[in-house]
Amino acid sequence: MAMITEQHKFKLKRDDTVEVIAGKDKGKRGKIIRILRNKDRVLVEGVNIVKKTQKRRKQNDRGGIIEIEAPLHSSNVMIVCKKCGPTRIGYKIDGEKKNRVCRKCKEAL
Repeated sequence: MAMITEQHKFKLKRDDTVEVIAGKDKGKRGKIIRILRNKDRVLVEGVNIVKKTQKRRKQNDRGGIIEIEAPLHSSNVMIVCKKCGPTRIGYKIDGEKKNRVCRKCKEAL
């Protein structure tokens, strides 16, 4: 029996500035590069750097050990508000539009 992976809903979006709230890089900030919905993870610029061995693909390529960003679980990051810092996301409905707002200061994100 095949396992069905469920697509999770994210309040975070690409290019959001987030702060890591747990783990080895706690306190670091960066922009979201990519969201992996099926694994509940996000890829943050300059955070969770791991070393990876890479094979030489072409004759002129350099193989060896490279450093890349590894995905973090979405629960370990928090969006950063310009006014009040790391915060949770709320929603405000303006007619037909649904806007993301800061839970602390109620300002649009």
